[in-house]
Amino acid sequence: MAGALPAGVDPRRASLRYFNLFRLFLAGLFLVAGREFGLGGDGPLVFRVVAIAYLGAVLALGFPDAARRLGIERVIVLQVLVDVLALAAIMWVSGGYRSGMPVLMMVVLAGAGLVAEGRMVPFFAAVATIAVLIENAWRLAAGGQPVEFLQVGIFCAGFFGIAFVARLLALRAQANASLALERGAALANQQAVNERIIRDMQDGVIVADVLGRVRQANPQAAVLLGVDGAGQGGLEGRALAAIDAAFGEVLARGDAEPGRLLRLGPGGRLLRCRTVGGEPGSAAAGDTLIYLTDFEDVQRQMQQLKLAALGRLTASMAHEIRNPLSAVTHAAELLREEKRGEMQGRLVRIINDNARRIERMIRDVLALGRREQALPEALPLAAFVAGLIEERVFRDAAEQAIYVVDIEPALTFAIDRAHLQQILDNLLSNARRHCSGRAGAIRLHAEALAGERVVLHVADDGPGLDAATRTHLFEPFFTTHAKGTGLGLYIARELAEANDATLELGDEGPGADFRLTARSRP
Repeated sequence: MAGALPAGVDPRRASLRYFNLFRLFLAGLFLVAGREFGLGGDGPLVFRVVAIAYLGAVLALGFPDAARRLGIERVIVLQVLVDVLALAAIMWVSGGYRSGMPVLMMVVLAGAGLVAEGRMVPFFAAVATIAVLIENAWRLAAGGQPVEFLQVGIFCAGFFGIAFVARLLALRAQANASLALERGAALANQQAVNERIIRDMQDGVIVADVLGRVRQANPQAAVLLGVDGAGQGGLEGRALAAIDAAFGEVLARGDAEPGRLLRLGPGGRLLRCRTVGGEPGSAAAGDTLIYLTDFEDVQRQMQQLKLAALGRLTASMAHEIRNPLSAVTHAAELLREEKRGEMQGRLVRIINDNARRIERMIRDVLALGRREQALPEALPLAAFVAGLIEERVFRDAAEQAIYVVDIEPALTFAIDRAHLQQILDNLLSNARRHCSGRAGAIRLHAEALAGERVVLHVADDGPGLDAATRTHLFEPFFTTHAKGTGLGLYIARELAEANDATLELGDEGPGADFRLTARSRP
């Protein structure tokens, strides 16, 4: 704030300093040009003595050493009393109240109201009033000169009025100063906390101006970008495009593509880059806030979680595989003893069904291990879906009427071809199992979203899913199908996440609506 006092400066001392400058100017003016202003006409020698004494007192009491020795309260009392007595003496030898000295006394009392404390302010006004009344009473008694006591009384009333008003203003100013100091201290503490939080954040934070230069950055940003903060002068003041040319595209896109993965900086580390524009109308309206997250570290953590989940998965698989293996073993034992051909055929079917069930389970688990090998490409979505449905209805052309496809030819999906085929094959199998089987029972449609993303809907007209089923739908080994493994949707979501896509179930309604959302291009 303009004109604010430095931290630690007492407002009273600052006011007293300016007040002493006024006294010094006034004493010098009396001494140098007092006679030219018509002062001291009734006693030139007395006037000169008072002017010299007043200047000496101002100099003696105005130095900081006097406040240290006597205390600021005593110095203020002595200065105001000296002012009032000196001005009363000059008024005595200059023709009385017409000399203008009462007006200067009002100025002195106004200053005293700003720097004095408590009851001393009305005391000074009382001293000034007594001095003026004594001077006028002496003039009336000694010389018989007429005195206009009405005007003198008005001056004396003005002394008290100005003293009280100045004191009230001083109290208001002190209260505002105290509040400003408290808020300043709270703001400083908040800024210190914010700086500590930003400095210790695991994410990098960069504030860039409209020209793409770094205004502020925390140390973690330099670490993630592979920039030596000490050796290369840190990030402040540097152009982001000079650190990595990809920052130009990041600043140009802004919030249009949140959470984009890029390899940035000399270190070439894989970072998730998220940008936030400045608040409109604020001082930082043209700035851009960039958050950098170490995605390699996130991937390591995800890998650890996946390994832990895989451990639980294999333990569950041991239990799940044991059941079909028991059936296969039992069927083989019965096959060895059975002589009739009809029974042999039944036992062989049991063996084949359970063997295929084990094979599907193993294939799904192996797909988990291939999720990190995603090779995204911009696939024409309409053509890919049409080809996949054609393969499904190859053996039965009547099945073609069940599927309705409404996808614009221009839409593309940035995803691994094999992963998309496995995801859609699982979704279409579930939809075919639960739909009514009528024409148009399964509908596939897609739409473009903001941020260059596309959502593909796979909806059926089946009975839908209850709340309990929706809660556990994507958990491994959860299934509502007697012959299902419970890994299909779990694997589908894992493959979607491996391609920076999302698979989720839509809102409750007639049938099920699975939504696969991915980028339109790599």
